[in-house]
Amino acid sequence: MNSKELAQYIEATDSISKPWLLVQLRLKKLQERRSMLSPDEYATELADIHRDLMNLGEWWEGIEDEVF
Repeated sequence: MNSKELAQYIEATDSISKPWLLVQLRLKKLQERRSMLSPDEYATELADIHRDLMNLGEWWEGIEDEVF
């Protein structure tokens, strides 16, 4: 699945409010651009995505049935 297909899936399933899917989309877009980035740029962008993922924490606790 490429980033366009993933974005279409997110739209079709009304999943824009699911932050883990947005992180996956960012990762996919970064993967697709990797050959155009320097190793430092790639590492910086990957670290930014990782930081955002870690900041999500355990937001799903108590609403597992609604979001999964």
